[in-house]
Amino acid sequence: MREAGTLQIGEVADRIGLSLRTIRHYDEVGLAVPSARSDGGFRLYVEADVERLRVVMQMKPLGFSLEEMRELLQVLADGGPADRLTHFRTAAAERVAGLHRQLATAEAFAERLASTGQ
Repeated sequence: MREAGTLQIGEVADRIGLSLRTIRHYDEVGLAVPSARSDGGFRLYVEADVERLRVVMQMKPLGFSLEEMRELLQVLADGGPADRLTHFRTAAAERVAGLHRQLATAEAFAERLASTGQ
């Protein structure tokens, strides 16, 4: 029997759109360890665990390393230090800007191909 308010891995995967394999990997590398396990050994997640997975999921496409993800999750959990949080905010903004530039280049290329008339 599982505790009220806990989710099994499949429920978490459905809720946030990650694969079971990815969630297991994040557990294995210590990024998003479930709060509990059932008597049968199933991973059980609470809302705070799900939120950690969301943060990791959002950092991944920005190219943050596992160590950077670990550090930011710790900063968010502890509420400090402010300079590290500022560092991550700046890094995220710079990486988003880089993705916007890549997208603009890709869109220009697609438009070029569309206008070739063949």
